[in-house]
Amino acid sequence: MDTQIATHPQFLAGMWKLDPTHAELSFSVRHLAISKVRGSFETFDVTVVTSDDPAETTVEATIDIASVTTNQKDRDAHLRTGDFFMADEFPTATFRSTRVAIDGDDFVIDGDLTLRGVTKPITLTGEFGGVAKDPYGQTKAGATATTKINRHDFGVSWNAALETGGVMLGDEVTLTAELQVTLQA
Repeated sequence: MDTQIATHPQFLAGMWKLDPTHAELSFSVRHLAISKVRGSFETFDVTVVTSDDPAETTVEATIDIASVTTNQKDRDAHLRTGDFFMADEFPTATFRSTRVAIDGDDFVIDGDLTLRGVTKPITLTGEFGGVAKDPYGQTKAGATATTKINRHDFGVSWNAALETGGVMLGDEVTLTAELQVTLQA
């Protein structure tokens, strides 16, 4: 995979800011070894800076940890505690790209994820959705990106043994970002 964004027919250099009403940051983890529990972060921000030199493209994101929701109040409160995200001590998680590689509509973004004060490299893979003007004349771009992390790498190790054997939660967490960003004037 190489950096061919400059040849993409919809490439535009500039600063792009998140359109939060058209974006979602979600996660899923194996639950009871039989299904997955899903959740999301309601408050996060993303900035993408594209350059005339595609190799200089950067992506930065900040996530408000206390905004975690799984649509179950007690579980959400537990996720904010020291068993999981330690939201009081580490109110934000961050991602900063270190390399962006693009091949047509597909991309790979390497970067550093910091969660609970621990920074580890991760790789996001995704698909560029395209560029369009909205009814208000704003230029928008869309993309989907995903990665899998081991929660223990970030100190998120709480679990509970099950009567039937095994444990309540899996180790692997899938993170998915459905993003729409707006080109800044």
